[in-house]
Amino acid sequence: MRRFMVVERFRDGCLGAAYDRFRTEGRHLPPGLHYLNSWLDRDAAICFQLMETDDPDLFPIWFAHWSDLVEFELHEVE
Repeated sequence: MRRFMVVERFRDGCLGAAYDRFRTEGRHLPPGLHYLNSWLDRDAAICFQLMETDDPDLFPIWFAHWSDLVEFELHEVE
């Protein structure tokens, strides 16, 4: 499995809406994309998520569900 750091920046005013969606609908991860852990910055404006998958093409599927509330960066890590 390959590991990736996803950097999520909440769009202006969307933090609450993102957490509401997460609480009611979950992460919406496609099969094969696995959440490992996450951390928020001090201002709760940026979330860092450690993910694992053998298929990085799954990220755009996941990102599409959240792109109205969040901007994403993807970095492969070791």
